[in-house]
Amino acid sequence: MSFSLTLNPFLSPPRTQLKLTFKPHPTKPRVPSSPSSKHGRYRPTLNSLSHNPEHLPVTPEKPRWENMLATAASLYPLYVTVGGIVACFKPSAFAWFVQRGPSSYSFSLGFIMLAMGLTLELKDLLNLFIQRPLSILFGCIAQYSIMPTFAMVISRTLGLSPSLSVGLILLGCCPGGAASNVVTFIARGDVPLSTVLTVCTTLGAVILTPVLTKILAGTYVPVDAIGLSLSTLQVVVTPVLLGSYIQSSFPSVVRIITPFAPFFAVLTSSLLACSVFSENVVRFKSSMVDASLASDTSLITRLQSILSGDLGAVILSVLLLHCAGFFVGYISAAICRFREPERRAISIEVGMQNSSLGVVLAASHFTSPMVALPPAMSAVIMNIMGSSLGFLWRHMGCSKQELDDHQD
Repeated sequence: MSFSLTLNPFLSPPRTQLKLTFKPHPTKPRVPSSPSSKHGRYRPTLNSLSHNPEHLPVTPEKPRWENMLATAASLYPLYVTVGGIVACFKPSAFAWFVQRGPSSYSFSLGFIMLAMGLTLELKDLLNLFIQRPLSILFGCIAQYSIMPTFAMVISRTLGLSPSLSVGLILLGCCPGGAASNVVTFIARGDVPLSTVLTVCTTLGAVILTPVLTKILAGTYVPVDAIGLSLSTLQVVVTPVLLGSYIQSSFPSVVRIITPFAPFFAVLTSSLLACSVFSENVVRFKSSMVDASLASDTSLITRLQSILSGDLGAVILSVLLLHCAGFFVGYISAAICRFREPERRAISIEVGMQNSSLGVVLAASHFTSPMVALPPAMSAVIMNIMGSSLGFLWRHMGCSKQELDDHQD
């Protein structure tokens, strides 16, 4: 008895289709390593539903334009960085989007989640959950315990203002972001595990994000947990489930839309983050000008004065939060004796948040625009950090035994 499971992670890199085949083997003999494998090169062995090589499944090569779209979608950190630079020098470029907020923010996030749902088959995710419940359960617990706790600790340690503290805690209570699937692939981590964790934490955000935010941030400002829960349900869970339903009910239409969905979702996410950032650029510029005019000392002293304000506090707090997520997520998975690919997937999933959800909830339920600033800044910092970590792990590699176990 055997069955095949195909998962297409959201924002998948070019020419990437992950196909897993689960087959029960009472005894699985080890194949002796070939001379070429002595030099550390790993060559996976393909298993088909029969032992006849003629029956090996063949995945057709994607057209060139699809690969170009997938490559363009993987450049999300670049889009956010360029958009942030534009927001610094010309904030009015995003005024048309900001003036229509928070409705424009909610609609944008709903579109992003709908695009994610179009790539998911819930029955396949359920099958994978049955196969590996422990690692999935551990990743979900780590997501909603490590980041919220460190967000609260960092905000109190740095003495952030109430608005920035709420924004940082709200960011820490958000689910994992879809970009983590791409970073996990780059890092040679467990992509199916990353995909399932993203879906599970996103569905759990309806209850966990509002409740944790109220518990941890309720001492700073009043938090409407019910309102946050309803907003999360409307702009996150409902579009994901709707996309999954469309994917199963209208497969021919989805096959036409799917190649374009990740790219447009990435552009929308970049627009969302940069628009919120542009709202606070004027405030940052005034603080920087005041620091420059008020001091006639050296350049280093003026930079210290600038970074000691709200801008420096936001950058430092977001950096520390994501560093804690990556590091503690990996260490905790290592302590629980998960395999190296699983450790990397859990680390990346914990460290990379759905900052777009944080932006929408902050803009919709809090009066101060500063609350949305940590999630907006996170969109830039998080993706740069995650991509850098992914490339570092890719060059470090895993041991041959761990790769063998991961393929099994």
